[in-house]
Amino acid sequence: VSNEASKATNTATDMDVQPQAMATGYSQNPDLILATEEATRQALAYLPTGANIDLGLVFVSSIYDGQYSPTVIVPTIVDTCQTENFSLSKLIGCSAGGIIGTKEQQPHDSAAADLHARRSQRSIQAVENEGGAGVVVTLCVFPDTKIRTFHLQEDDVPDDVSYMSPQEWKQSVGMSCLNQSPKAGDDMDASPSFLLFPAPSFQKDLDDFLKGMKMAFGDGVQSTLMGALSSTVSSLSRAKLFRYDVDEPNVIQTLTEGCIGVSMVGDAEMKVMVAQGAKPVGGVYRIVSGKDSTIGVIQLDEMATKQLEEDAPSNGIEGEELQEEEEEDDNEELEQQKMDAKKKLAAAYAKAAIPKPVLAEANYLMKTLSDDDQAFMRKFLLVGLERSGGMIGNSPSEIIRLAQGKGHRFTVHQVASAGMKDGSVTLPLGSVNVELGTRMRFFVRDGSFAKKEVEAIWTGYKKRELESTFAQDSKPFQPTGCLMFPTLDRGKKFFGGKSGYESSAVVEYVPNLPSLGGFFCNGIISRLDDADKQFMVHGSASCYVLFGSKSRRPVFCAAKAQEEKERAELLAKKQEEERQALAAENEKKLKYARDLSLGDDDDMPAPRSADGELIIKRREVHSGRALTISSVQWSVAEKMAKPTSALEGFMWDKETEVDRLRERVPLANLVSQCKLFDMDPSKPKPRDWIAPVRAAARQGFVIIPELKRTEPMTGSLRKRYDVKKLTKQFINAGATALSVNCDQVYFGGSLEDITESREAASEAILKASNAEEGVIAPPILASDLILYPYQLYKLRLAGADAVTLVVGALTTKDLLYFTKIAATLKMNVVASVTSEVQIDRLTKLGSRIDAISVSNRDLESFSFDDTGAQALNLLSSEAMRTFKQSHPDAVVLAEGRVGMIEMDNGMGDKFAHLYVEALKDAGAMGAIVGGGIANVNKDDVGEFLESFY
Repeated sequence: VSNEASKATNTATDMDVQPQAMATGYSQNPDLILATEEATRQALAYLPTGANIDLGLVFVSSIYDGQYSPTVIVPTIVDTCQTENFSLSKLIGCSAGGIIGTKEQQPHDSAAADLHARRSQRSIQAVENEGGAGVVVTLCVFPDTKIRTFHLQEDDVPDDVSYMSPQEWKQSVGMSCLNQSPKAGDDMDASPSFLLFPAPSFQKDLDDFLKGMKMAFGDGVQSTLMGALSSTVSSLSRAKLFRYDVDEPNVIQTLTEGCIGVSMVGDAEMKVMVAQGAKPVGGVYRIVSGKDSTIGVIQLDEMATKQLEEDAPSNGIEGEELQEEEEEDDNEELEQQKMDAKKKLAAAYAKAAIPKPVLAEANYLMKTLSDDDQAFMRKFLLVGLERSGGMIGNSPSEIIRLAQGKGHRFTVHQVASAGMKDGSVTLPLGSVNVELGTRMRFFVRDGSFAKKEVEAIWTGYKKRELESTFAQDSKPFQPTGCLMFPTLDRGKKFFGGKSGYESSAVVEYVPNLPSLGGFFCNGIISRLDDADKQFMVHGSASCYVLFGSKSRRPVFCAAKAQEEKERAELLAKKQEEERQALAAENEKKLKYARDLSLGDDDDMPAPRSADGELIIKRREVHSGRALTISSVQWSVAEKMAKPTSALEGFMWDKETEVDRLRERVPLANLVSQCKLFDMDPSKPKPRDWIAPVRAAARQGFVIIPELKRTEPMTGSLRKRYDVKKLTKQFINAGATALSVNCDQVYFGGSLEDITESREAASEAILKASNAEEGVIAPPILASDLILYPYQLYKLRLAGADAVTLVVGALTTKDLLYFTKIAATLKMNVVASVTSEVQIDRLTKLGSRIDAISVSNRDLESFSFDDTGAQALNLLSSEAMRTFKQSHPDAVVLAEGRVGMIEMDNGMGDKFAHLYVEALKDAGAMGAIVGGGIANVNKDDVGEFLESFY
């Protein structure tokens, strides 16, 4: 497998990007300073720890007037941020006749009252406080966004912009630092967004200001502008404006006049929606005569009105002029009343087909309305002008259009004055220029209709966002927070006595919204939606502003951040416990290995035969004397046998392990299972382990990585041992074959390691970019101390392709028997030797040996020859030359500290590759490397494998 199979393009994840964040705090504390501190701390609790706060917003109930000087508000917020190790860059805000915030829910457990408990248990709950004491603080972290604050006085706004250039106007109002008006094709990041909070006294200059903004920054499509006029609980109070800017020394302002605001350029995005709260009544008219902002004569548009009537029964929406919500009722009198009302309205429409002055038509229409609607029209006259240039669209219904995401059809204006002589009406100056032929309708304020409008607006928003996401195949817009600005008349009373209706709707339609804040204002400044080009002042409406990221950067979630932190702490704790447990297990194994290698007397060597080989005794099953107590006979150990070498102790433990396995699954069952495996095409078949190793050896010295958890004399080789991960890592690095140590007694492995490694190897090959049809995953060599045929069958079922036979642990008879069984199971055999005597036994065996591996391990102590001389001597021995003559096709390998043993270059320097070159010169074709590759960085494994070619 080529190393290129492991190279993948690294893509940036959300974790690499600084998140956007908004958080709102709310307090009803009767003390102004304490309320401000509490609200600020609540907001800080849901921001990234120690973050730089780019923008702060504060809305303070005017009920606090007279308690403290309002000049304490901004310093209190700044000082609280600094105390909590946050930095605040900008802040604006104002007084309010009512505030909107998110009320912090109390944790269920009283003991969980600390910061972390609140962050993890918090659930957003919107609250609207009309006329009561309260402070709302919203803090924003907007990365890659340049924010500037400004304050305008009434005298700063030019009365006539027609003679000024955009730059001259900007300079006049103190915005010369902002970009010129964006042009088509410009980067949208260069288009500023504006948030304004004017004092009520600034309202007379708003029209001139908005005209200048349109001239200087475009027609509203490129730039976003919205604002809310500050308000008070009592008309006797004077509205306050607050401003703080770290870039302007000594700018901590508390003002009573003018307009404060911020401009934002960069990644921050505002999506603005407006609810007008006005129900259309009567038919659709066309303006026959009018000039400037005055409407003189209107005439019924019969085609548009007819379409409206046809649409009414099918849409079932309450509030359109011809339908009230019809409930099933068998009352004939009620049905007759409805018929009479329709006839009455039809007669009015017949008269309306004749051009009439606006007031005259309004009087005719008023007679057909309910008592409540008539009462409203006697006090206020609302007219709506069509925005769509005369196109009715698929649905004339206002509610249906909003729910479909198409926006408002009519812009509602309140009549400023009426001509009693000619019956004309005049809209507020500068709000609109009347065009003849424009469609028009009459409207009334209605709480029930307003509820449906709010629901339809948010339904349409979700529909637009969904369509936009699919159309652009991009990440969806994820709101970081929402600001909400209803006018003072849109509170509890307007919505039928239900407090918090609008804020609850926002939370419902935008789930998982991190922040919601705002205040009840004297009027809003905005366009109706994204398609509208005109900024105007709405005297009775609600504005919703969703903040998000243009680049779709992640949104910070305090609860999620806390969960991740706790998860990381738990993981670290678990890893430490695992490390300590592993260290204890290592110490236990090391002590056991040392005890085996030393025996009872440090100076007593293990017994050996005349040829120098260890004398190995198999485990004594029956030992002890009989002892009878009452009618029960017990076997009592007199002197327990102890192994004389590490290998002997290893064999005894392995025999015990196999005995336990045979008690659960007899050998006959394993033999049957292997036969079924061979007949089942879906089961894995043994692969040739020797062929890819021999092919790689033709190119150079081949390194075969070994997956090994522990080493008896040194302990764990890795902090975390993940078989699948290591297998994929080695294969992606270019390994042609693998060795998996599955011994549990000394090396901490298991049979499952074989199965997992085989599956992971197949997955890695399939995912490799250059994998072609027919490519076979690298085969697996099972490294274990095999003492019984039972083990060979277990390894075959686990998925092994080849097995290792430790020659020093087996008799010649067992070697011959095991090699024949392995051949029957179609598994290759790799014989591991530590002496020339063992090599000679293999030569005389008369059975096929696929590979021979010379080892640097000392079987008496299970330690290694750290000089590497043992393997080199075996490779250069006469016994090896004789073996090669009798087994010319056998692959010759080395093992034991390869990659760790260093040789001197004759100049006093030692290098690991010099030992590998010595092995190669001595006749080794490759090496099985376990400990030598364990400490290699995963990114350097490929280089390690290639370095010895």
